[in-house]
Amino acid sequence: MRATRWASIAALALAVSGPVGAAPGDQAVAPPSVREPAVAGAFYPADPGGLRLMVERLLADAAPPAGPRPVAILAPHAGYIFSGQVAADAWRQAQGQPVDLVVILGTNHTAPGFEKVALLPGTGLRTPLGVSGIDQEAGRELTRVDPDVVLDAGPHRREHSVEVQVPFAQVLFPGATILPLVIGAPEPGMCERLGAALAEILRGRRALVVASSDLAHYPAARDAAAVDGRVLDAVLSMDPRTLRSTIDREMARSVPGLVTCACGEGPILAAISAARALGATRATLIRHATSADVPEGETGRVVGYGAVAFDAGEIDAATRTALLARARETITARLSLGMPQPGGQLPPAASMRRGAFVTLKLHGELRGCIGRMSSPDPLGATVAEMAVAAAFEDPRFPPLTRAELVAVEIEISVLTPMRPVAEARAVVPGRDGVYLAKRGRSAVYLPQVATEQGWGREEMLDHLCEKAGMESGCWREGASLSVFQAEVFGEAHRS
Repeated sequence: MRATRWASIAALALAVSGPVGAAPGDQAVAPPSVREPAVAGAFYPADPGGLRLMVERLLADAAPPAGPRPVAILAPHAGYIFSGQVAADAWRQAQGQPVDLVVILGTNHTAPGFEKVALLPGTGLRTPLGVSGIDQEAGRELTRVDPDVVLDAGPHRREHSVEVQVPFAQVLFPGATILPLVIGAPEPGMCERLGAALAEILRGRRALVVASSDLAHYPAARDAAAVDGRVLDAVLSMDPRTLRSTIDREMARSVPGLVTCACGEGPILAAISAARALGATRATLIRHATSADVPEGETGRVVGYGAVAFDAGEIDAATRTALLARARETITARLSLGMPQPGGQLPPAASMRRGAFVTLKLHGELRGCIGRMSSPDPLGATVAEMAVAAAFEDPRFPPLTRAELVAVEIEISVLTPMRPVAEARAVVPGRDGVYLAKRGRSAVYLPQVATEQGWGREEMLDHLCEKAGMESGCWREGASLSVFQAEVFGEAHRS
């Protein structure tokens, strides 16, 4: 992050925010059904014009959308001077998308002993930019579906983790309602139930789920970067169990100064569960930073921040169905006519230029897999070509027969562009496909291979070395590693 940009943002905040810790009582009295701002003038500017200008500047400097409309985002909730840019990076992923309802999952900093999920009662939540209305219908439905959710203003009264997200929603989605929730404790079962309940009431609605959380608290900057890297890798796996076990391991390491790996562990767990239930298939890290990255920060005691987007990928259901049909039709034509035949028109998304692999499985076992890491051709043409190659040109198997085609299941993996990584620790099994190259030899595994085989990172890399015809462990020195992600979809099993 550029120091000059942060200096200007800090100056703006100090110029327009008024006295730090300005109390709600210093402002105009609102109806009791509206929750007044508790941290305006402390965490963000109290002046409406200054606040809007600051949010707009942060969004203008934010990372552009990395994919289609996100189902959920992870955004930090510290003071805007420290984490505002990372929060803007997360919120920018939804900019320009139709959003009518923003669900904000805050964490419990202020209500000791509260262990349920508090839905803010009343009609709205005020910031200096105005009142965001609470979606009453969604709230009633949520309390009906999930008994862990209770109407309780107490955990919200002084809580900042929900409040600091609201100005971003007000600037980006001025007509949207909000559903403000504070998760009292990160109990895995409760968070999973909340995620499932949110998915049930949000399905079919134009909604965005926001998990409000900072990351490592108070270690030195170098330690925070290492801890945050491992925790973010777990978040990107979209596996709540992996996240929980990663946090447990990091806390057991007794890193000096570390008091928590994620103060919003509950919101993250619930958001992952909701996102998966709503169809999200991938998570993308948009940015990581710490409080040491701004001029006002210090390196000896920092807080980490991450921006993550959860989305369903770029291949919609209709396009997936059409591509699977094209793969099967092409193999069938080759078997029947001796050569592939061009099919009809495919949906527009099938014209993108992306690498793809086609995998064939027979009774659950691999029967062929061929692909391209990148392709200059439209995706539909690449899939058709790789389907034929997987069926008839994989040197590990004999050509597919007509009898086998009836029972074979087709799976397609559409790849993101590869990017090099500096060290093996950056590889996340289950999320990342890996391309390894060394001494003129190379090999690749798709992201799903590690999950299917039950491999951890080192075991996967050892097998990748062996696949490339090298000794196990070759990746530890002198090898280049690149990672990519994939949207993976397949046919229903054919008996």
